[in-house]
Amino acid sequence: MAPREYINLPDRRMSLPFSNAVRAGETLYLSGRIGFNPDGKLPAEPEQEARNVLDQIQAVLKTAGMTMDDLVSVQIYCPDLRLFERFNKVYVTYFKGEFPARAFLGSGPLLFGAKFEVQAIAVKR
Repeated sequence: MAPREYINLPDRRMSLPFSNAVRAGETLYLSGRIGFNPDGKLPAEPEQEARNVLDQIQAVLKTAGMTMDDLVSVQIYCPDLRLFERFNKVYVTYFKGEFPARAFLGSGPLLFGAKFEVQAIAVKR
């Protein structure tokens, strides 16, 4: 059984009952992230919220010694599927080469009225 390492960013806004990520062996499981601005509010524009959430994913990966290129699976939850293309325009700028497997899932309302929540799995290359 692989030992577990719990990864948390130092600036956690709220004390919630989960870790930012958990590493089991070579695999890192990232909890769902929402694209808050630094002031704790959500941006009005979907593109900025997409950048914020992907920046947060990138920060968790960096804390774990990984990069976006280590992602193997990404799930994006979105209550409005019409935002698919707007999210994708931002998403593609975060990768140098190949893309991870991915799902863009229609959801019910997200916490705090978010437009996107992103959850991911990474394996160190």
